[in-house]
Amino acid sequence: MHIDRLELTNYRNYESLTLEFSPTINVFIGENAQGKTNIMESLYVLSMAKSHRTSNDKELIRWSEEYGKIKGDVSKKYGHLPLELTLSKKGKKARVNHLEQSRLSDYIGQLNVVMFAPEDLNLVKGSPQVRRRFLDMEIGQISPVYLHDLLTFQKLLKQRNHILKTHQGKSSLNDVMFDVYTDQYIQAAVSVIRKRFEFMELLQKWAEPIHLGISRGLEKLDIRYCPVSGLNRDASFEEMVDILEQKLKDGRSQELARGLTLVGPHRDDLQFYVNDYDVQTYGSQGQQRTTALSLKLAEIELIKQEVGESPVLLLDDVLSELDDYRQSHLLNTIQGEVQTFVTTTSVEGIDHETIRQAAMFHVKQGHVEKGA
Repeated sequence: MHIDRLELTNYRNYESLTLEFSPTINVFIGENAQGKTNIMESLYVLSMAKSHRTSNDKELIRWSEEYGKIKGDVSKKYGHLPLELTLSKKGKKARVNHLEQSRLSDYIGQLNVVMFAPEDLNLVKGSPQVRRRFLDMEIGQISPVYLHDLLTFQKLLKQRNHILKTHQGKSSLNDVMFDVYTDQYIQAAVSVIRKRFEFMELLQKWAEPIHLGISRGLEKLDIRYCPVSGLNRDASFEEMVDILEQKLKDGRSQELARGLTLVGPHRDDLQFYVNDYDVQTYGSQGQQRTTALSLKLAEIELIKQEVGESPVLLLDDVLSELDDYRQSHLLNTIQGEVQTFVTTTSVEGIDHETIRQAAMFHVKQGHVEKGA
């Protein structure tokens, strides 16, 4: 799939912007704080209906305006698909092929993207929250069922936490609604955890050979999903429900003391091992970056396998963060295969045929010009 055209209205620093893209490589060149990343972010928001930079949608709307709009024309294997997302203080409205979608979960997945930004290098060494977000965003693109289960889980977690907070410090809790929420919470949590296990198996399948290639055959990557509940991938749904139920019973006094839910997918994590060593703790910066790059390239292959066509790749100021070898490996991988958007302050020093064939866009103070 690829994006043919983008229209922005009142988005960040753009009052009005229309761009037409190459189906291969598109490079946005400009100094920092000129609006390059805003364009990249708008493509991500067009796909995911949320930003990778902020959770506050109001920040996406141009200052003093009532609404912002992103429109994109997407080409997929079965034809042309117009997408539209309107952002306002009242919320979001999404249209697919000019038809308004009643649920955002029906919109997400129409355009698949893989974003690789400098903060993604923190995927390995950053907080567990970064890795959970990575899981949720990527699985959500290829599984509407996962999005539904995740939203259900988050709603029940909020309700359960509210009751725990109101009873914080007490020695016991006798609340019928709490028991109902807990039963529903367990079901939703197990659904989320099982889907994450499935996704990790697929990601491992693609990431291991990619990492081996980038490391010149020297490093074997192993990715592990680590639920705090101690649930095992091989357990049945019913067994997982029983285990999680027992964990919550055993931890009830601790939950009451803290006033929040302590066991569930909202506290799980990923671990990365290279040659059986924990990369987060013992890996060099180079190994950590190779691991992050392997994950992103594996995402491309995984989405391609699951949806039947390649996603769009967004490289936001990341080429300058990679050494020449990793940079070349990345560009060789995407050459002619994946529509790619790149932001950079300069293409000097990037000696690669892929960049030489790119459509170039020069960005300065919110103005974009296409040219050499």
